[in-house]
Amino acid sequence: MRTRNSFAYLAAVLVIGVTIVPILFVVAGGFRTTAQINSAPSGLPDPWVLDNYEFILTSPNFWRFLGNSALIAVVATVLAVGLGSMAAFALSRYAFKGREAMYGLFTLGLLFPLGVASLPLYLLLRQLGMLENPLGVAIPEAAFSLPVTIVILRPFMRSIPAEVEEAAVLDGTSRLGFFWRILLPLSVPALTTVTVLAFVTSWNAYQLPFLVFNDSQHFTLPLGVTAFQAQYTQDTARIFAFTALSMLPALGFFVLAERRIVGGLTGSVKG
Repeated sequence: MRTRNSFAYLAAVLVIGVTIVPILFVVAGGFRTTAQINSAPSGLPDPWVLDNYEFILTSPNFWRFLGNSALIAVVATVLAVGLGSMAAFALSRYAFKGREAMYGLFTLGLLFPLGVASLPLYLLLRQLGMLENPLGVAIPEAAFSLPVTIVILRPFMRSIPAEVEEAAVLDGTSRLGFFWRILLPLSVPALTTVTVLAFVTSWNAYQLPFLVFNDSQHFTLPLGVTAFQAQYTQDTARIFAFTALSMLPALGFFVLAERRIVGGLTGSVKG
């Protein structure tokens, strides 16, 4: 038993090292000068330099990229969670022919990568006139988030006892009223999980915004990082600062909601 625990702790330390150390390296690199990084790549800031972060925080480009990312992520998340919760409700509480086949189709969507659909999706968006349009990114991102949203929500909603719905119907509540007033509040842990996953996935998306946007005015933060790196190729410290600030919103959002994510996934597995 002790040996198993030792391996578990070792694995946890390795995972923490692989994930946390690179983030700390990037954040600390933003507090150094490029000369310090070139002379001692793995060293600590000495002295600590605030100019890089001040330069990024006072740059209008950074805030424009941040606003674009926030707008697209919010729209994509609302669409994915809203449509996904309604689909999960129908697939979990209604009995109809082909229900399991439809659910299986959504499950297969988890295996469908965005890269395979890049060319047809680009051609479709061009025909619809949705290039250089935030909705041209938000709507496909919501569509690609639907499978995982439904796969998590359906078991959770299905685990709600039928007696609860029957009692609501006896009190005069319609099925739609049961969905809004009872089922959704009871599904908050799972809803929080899919919300965080959809938001973080949209925030970190690179390929789809790269296909849709050509004008830098519409760039999201991941594209903004690439553009900033191309512009300041020789200034490694500023690139670190820009990258660190780009990571913070999604990272902070994920950390704050981490407990709810685990609770939602646990409930889905039990369901």
